[in-house]
Amino acid sequence: MASHLSGAMLDSLPPPDSHLLDAYSRAVTAAVERAGPAVLHVAVRGRRGQGAGSGVTVSPDGLVLTNAHVVAGAEAVQVTTAEGRPMPARLLGEDRDTDLALLRAEAPAALPTAELGDSATLRVGQLAIAIGNPLGFSSTVTAGVVSALGRSLAGRGGRPIEDLVQTDAALNPGNSGGALVDSAGRVIGINTAIIAGAQGLCFAVAANTAQLVLGELVRFGRVRRASLGLTGQREAVPRRLARAAGIEQDTGVLVTALQPDGPAAHAGLAPGDLILRIGGKPVTGIDALLRWLTAERVGEPAEVLVLRRGDPRRFRLVPGERGG
Repeated sequence: MASHLSGAMLDSLPPPDSHLLDAYSRAVTAAVERAGPAVLHVAVRGRRGQGAGSGVTVSPDGLVLTNAHVVAGAEAVQVTTAEGRPMPARLLGEDRDTDLALLRAEAPAALPTAELGDSATLRVGQLAIAIGNPLGFSSTVTAGVVSALGRSLAGRGGRPIEDLVQTDAALNPGNSGGALVDSAGRVIGINTAIIAGAQGLCFAVAANTAQLVLGELVRFGRVRRASLGLTGQREAVPRRLARAAGIEQDTGVLVTALQPDGPAAHAGLAPGDLILRIGGKPVTGIDALLRWLTAERVGEPAEVLVLRRGDPRRFRLVPGERGG
């Protein structure tokens, strides 16, 4: 009887940890094999000396996304592929508001590329893999999970960087500008290692924001955008309040701070307001808000729907133009 019970208990036990680790390792390895060849080393020479970081090739003809702080003040840029092949690159444009920059690598042949994923589909807890090429050590890899979404943190110039993905995958300055990828090897963020003293708190600019900035830099060499004069972060809509107000969307943008005399302050918005719609468009996160705030919105009045202490409120807001 005891023998029978012991056998039954053993049959009901979960598989040994080695099987779980094997599956985890296979997922990480496969993702790195897909995205790793597209992660480059970026070396910069400028007035302030030399600097380095990583970059991600997003088109075969040599478009490379990296961090704006990696190439700040650059007079010459060289990128090196994961195979160790160096080549010159030129700066096409940068956007300090998102800490992103776009390079054009002068490659004699097509380069391996990484696919930009849809960061709006990310879920807290899913696998996140950081790939960098620091100091020429190709495909330096750390793994963890997505810890939080829609973070907003002060950048080097004091202006907040919006729509950050927080992860516990360890980053270091040499990995700045590298890829944060999911288990399928899709880029879900561009790593940024500019938050000093934040042990275990690492951040990446969300892929959807990177896609938006990429398009603007290719077309104009800069990102033209309107401004509401507020800082916010993605926040869940409380289900009880949503039902009471007849709101169907799950998330909005929580206003955390306002610029004095900015458009949002003039319109009557306040910290704690949860923005749900603007100009008739749903606002489900910072990326959706940034996507709406194109140059064409400057000076054009728009209605903003917010949830304030559980009550829907509407405001008329006129976006201004964000300065450089």
